[in-house]
Amino acid sequence: MAITVDEVFETAKMILYQNLDIRTTTLGINLKDCVDSDFRAFKRKVYDKVYKNGSLLIKEAKKLELKYGIPIVNKRMSVTPVSIIMEAHLSKKKFLEMAITLDKAAEDAGIDFIGGFGGLCQKGLTRSDSLLIEVLPDVLSKTKHVCSFLNVGSNVSGMNLDAVNLLGAMLKKTAGKTKNASGCARFVVFVNAPEDNPFMAGAFHGIGEGDVTLNIGISGPGVVRSVVEKNKDCDLTELSEVIKRTVFKITRAGELIGRELARNLKIPFGVVDISLASTTNKGDSVADVVKAFGVESIGAHGSTLAIALLMDAVKKGGAMASANVGGLSGTFIPVSEDIGMVEAVKRKSLSLDKLEALTAVCSVGLDMVAIPGNTPEETINAIIADELSIGIINNKTTAVRILPIPGKRPGDLVKLGGLLGVAPVM
Repeated sequence: MAITVDEVFETAKMILYQNLDIRTTTLGINLKDCVDSDFRAFKRKVYDKVYKNGSLLIKEAKKLELKYGIPIVNKRMSVTPVSIIMEAHLSKKKFLEMAITLDKAAEDAGIDFIGGFGGLCQKGLTRSDSLLIEVLPDVLSKTKHVCSFLNVGSNVSGMNLDAVNLLGAMLKKTAGKTKNASGCARFVVFVNAPEDNPFMAGAFHGIGEGDVTLNIGISGPGVVRSVVEKNKDCDLTELSEVIKRTVFKITRAGELIGRELARNLKIPFGVVDISLASTTNKGDSVADVVKAFGVESIGAHGSTLAIALLMDAVKKGGAMASANVGGLSGTFIPVSEDIGMVEAVKRKSLSLDKLEALTAVCSVGLDMVAIPGNTPEETINAIIADELSIGIINNKTTAVRILPIPGKRPGDLVKLGGLLGVAPVM
């Protein structure tokens, strides 16, 4: 495909002024070949494989950042779901030791986060799954880089409520062991979890994947907001076409980077996940995109339509640009990570109920939602079950990342720091 000079300048402008970036390069690695009856040998093999691959990812990603001038914000890894590879070593002590091993390997390699400390339990809980849930409060409080997930349902199998009903207690224990419940931000519960998701906290290396795979996650809400603001005279059909063309360009840029990085690593390229994922940076807010449509504030009437239009345009634009679109591709609406969402909660134009309604048409679900720490365990379980049922009935991936903040009441603001932003207690 021929690329014009104007298109080169347009992409450069997206990077310089509209926060276009490669949100994450996520290297998925299979750890099943590391399993050993000798637990010390098992841990050593896991450390060596994670460290070796992680160090190489950091080295090659930095080269590409310099070559193309496109920021790669996070360098991450994901591993085979830990509950699968730990079936021969069923003790809480050994689960914690494995988490610390993964954390140290990621730290030493310079990796931001390592996902996959979780399990696939959509139809039932194995003993390994149950032990993993029991040990998660200690894992999330004693590690910095380890992220955890559970997939507890699908549109085929329904929802494993036995697993869901363990999560309220687990999250409250985790919140009590970590500052401002920050450990809860590294745990997500899914239904219909994709095996090629590069985004944390839910990334894992699927059991249907190859030995090593590279997946790319791109984000561009600032770019989309800019084109929406410049096309206020368009009707919604015309505006959808403008967004699709913009997402097409973003996706092609991401795939270029991803494929070259995979070649340099000498591994297969997996997918490019094009998702409008907010950051705490000014101008990088999905809520601001909704306002650019003419909606007073996210949460006001019309915002569900705006999110639905964005989802449709992003998915279609990405599909036109690449045969390797995967992961969660769509629109994220995390509360604490989006300045516009935080302001909408503070103004009381966005409630938890309206947020749940918006998740029926967006990617993922209730994401980075802070609630009072004294919320009963049963209520947390019910919030999770409500949200996940939307995914099962609508045959879509949905998830919950919820933070019960000890000692906080509705209206309080909690600083989580970094990419996690500021959480208004809902």
